Amino acid sequence: MNAIEIAAAILGAIGVYLSVRQNIWSWPIGIAGVALYVIVFHRAKLYADMGLQVVYIVISFYGWYEWLYGGPGRTTLKVTRTRPRHYIILVLLGVAGAGLTGVLLGRHTDASLPYLDSATTSTSLVAQWMMTRKLLENWIVWVAVDLVYIAMFIYKELYPTAVLYVVFMILAAWGYFQWKATLGAPVPA
Repeated sequence: MNAIEIAAAILGAIGVYLSVRQNIWSWPIGIAGVALYVIVFHRAKLYADMGLQVVYIVISFYGWYEWLYGGPGRTTLKVTRTRPRHYIILVLLGVAGAGLTGVLLGRHTDASLPYLDSATTSTSLVAQWMMTRKLLENWIVWVAVDLVYIAMFIYKELYPTAVLYVVFMILAAWGYFQWKATLGAPVPA
């Protein structure tokens, strides 16, 4: 087992747990974990996922800011539901991103599983953006993509990461119910 992968997995699990709890520390801890995953995915030739980690770092800074100041009058952001028109836009962006990235990686790199890697990456970006806006349904998207990730990581023999994604899937299911209970309630401290 790789120490970097294990450290990244531990930080990732802590970060998602804190997200479920709507704790602002989820963002800096998540940034540290995904920074380590850049190395893990590069070594595994999962380039879309490697690039995703870089994007996660950027979007995590955005999420950190939004959770603190994205509410009305620059207040803390509250959990809300995804609007129907956003579903259409997010699905179209996810499919387009998966297709474009898959073609690019399939034709121009030695990527392992370029289309599956691209589909999980694109879907994860959609879910991550939804989380930055505290949209309840982000957790449903995470459960679905985590199922696919688990199989892909087992295939790639990234066992600590596969276990992490089982934990992520469980946390995502829990997160849905935790966040649903807070709809319209004051933000936890």
